[in-house]
Amino acid sequence: MELNALTAISPIDGRYRSQVQHLDEYFSEYALMKFRVLVEVEYFLFLADKKFFSAPAALRNALKESLEKFDIAAAQKIKETEKVTNHDVKAVEYFLKEVLDSAKGEHLKEWVHFGLTSQDINNTAIPLSWKAAIEAEYVPAILNLNRLLDQFATDWKDIPMLARTHGQPASPTRLGKEWKVFVERLDNQIQLFLEVPISAKFGGATGNFNAHHIAFPKKDWVKLGNEFVEDILGLQRQQYTTQIEHYDNLAAHFDAMKRINTILMDLCRDIWTYISMDYFKQKTKKGEIGSSAMPHKVNPIDFENAEGNLGIASALLEHLSAKLPISRLQRDLTDSTVLRNIGVPFAHMILAIKSIEKGLSKLVLNESKLSSDLENNWAVVAEAIQTVLRRENYPQPYEALKALTRGKAGINKKSIHQFISTLKVSTAVKQELRKITPHNYTGVSPK
Repeated sequence: MELNALTAISPIDGRYRSQVQHLDEYFSEYALMKFRVLVEVEYFLFLADKKFFSAPAALRNALKESLEKFDIAAAQKIKETEKVTNHDVKAVEYFLKEVLDSAKGEHLKEWVHFGLTSQDINNTAIPLSWKAAIEAEYVPAILNLNRLLDQFATDWKDIPMLARTHGQPASPTRLGKEWKVFVERLDNQIQLFLEVPISAKFGGATGNFNAHHIAFPKKDWVKLGNEFVEDILGLQRQQYTTQIEHYDNLAAHFDAMKRINTILMDLCRDIWTYISMDYFKQKTKKGEIGSSAMPHKVNPIDFENAEGNLGIASALLEHLSAKLPISRLQRDLTDSTVLRNIGVPFAHMILAIKSIEKGLSKLVLNESKLSSDLENNWAVVAEAIQTVLRRENYPQPYEALKALTRGKAGINKKSIHQFISTLKVSTAVKQELRKITPHNYTGVSPK
């Protein structure tokens, strides 16, 4: 069968393609070829700028145009060459040599890919594509989601809510503050993610500029390599490498993403639980069906979908971060096939973020349910009462409240106030205690 959304094996290229198809600009075979061409063209022009040879304006323009107008047809041409060479980077080299032939630059053809090994191209092209993807897609997506969560936190900052620890009623909190917990967690992990540099390898067959140095021994190739990678490509060049990049920083990115995924999974499960507790209703859309058998149901499918996609992404990221920094001696080929899959967890994460945003857009606060849960759990003010009694040096206040509340049914406002009336404390303290309710015993939070 021809490949389309219905025949694709992966749901990324099938069921969900309409939501993530734009990611092919960073992670497809076409994208990898394009970024390889970019590196090869920039390196050729860099050598020309450093006076290794003279490249006329027409030739420079022809190379730049080959990059700017790079399309599927160009990628297909490289792919056809690869069938002969059985080497993907060499096919890119031949593609650019044909451009030079067409631009009357035959005499300069051997400056294409001069002194390089294929990993000098791959280990700069892939970091460039990764950098472009996280800057244009991932970071904006996660920041926008966090801003949305922060808006909910602001909107609900004054809504009291019964807290639950170990699943049991606990000291009340505020709904907005509980959302702010996730905002702060994401803020912290996004900051850590952004602090990881995007690094590259560029130094010849085994990282020592062997071929470069033997051809031009008086040139400072370390300095030139640093300048090309850092000033031209905008990446951080690793100084001591084998044939390939260490991938330690890329692994750190993957690990940071895994932590962010864990936080988002925690968020999804909490919202799912609040929905099941009826703290939130969900907006319905005409024509949509929640259950094939039960007409009344509106299932929290967006948060379930997000949780599933986050789990798949984290599992793949775990393998990537554990495998990529390991390579036998100066290089084996396992990194090559593994690196081709970094777009898969990326796509699952983008899907998850979209699902969470969709789910959030459906939420309708059921404030009456939050209020009734508080009213039905007066036992939670026992902590407040015994703490005030401690302040008053009242004998064994914890034990007194424990005897009143633990394992007892029917603890309500009346029974609490009856207990207060029996306490041997001043009238002022009793009045203070009677003002405490599950609705106002919510503590304080930073502004």
